[in-house]
Amino acid sequence: MSDLATAMQLQIGSELRSARRAMTRERMRWYVDAQPTVANDDGRIHTQPPTIHDDDEYARKQGLPGIIADGMISTNWIMGLLLDAFGRDVLGKGRLRTKYIAPIHEGDIVTSIARVTALSRTPEGETALHFDVWCETGDGRKVTVGEAMVYSGGA
Repeated sequence: MSDLATAMQLQIGSELRSARRAMTRERMRWYVDAQPTVANDDGRIHTQPPTIHDDDEYARKQGLPGIIADGMISTNWIMGLLLDAFGRDVLGKGRLRTKYIAPIHEGDIVTSIARVTALSRTPEGETALHFDVWCETGDGRKVTVGEAMVYSGGA
């Protein structure tokens, strides 16, 4: 566990909160273009056919008011919160599961939150911290929910 997390003395009910982030059109576009760009791996930016994440007209044809963020953006923001609090060990042994329950629209202000729900000890002497995690918009609307587990300490 990082010094920050140790200093927090987490207990059941403790919450970690990220800084508020604005969901911008540019942020949504970066995520959509990342997939084909990485797949092609030729040093150029590649785009894909219109989706609900990058084309307002296409999104409206699907019954949405405009583009919505890809759910993986909010999952990544939750993972970022855990990384900031606990360091890189979260990547090797931690666990995160999310579900997208409402769309994130352009202009929404989003906060990632992790609330400790349980603490347990592993046979190796580590502390397992169990979290309910979610992202919510500025008006308190939950858009992504899930669970996480982080391990710290040990022999």
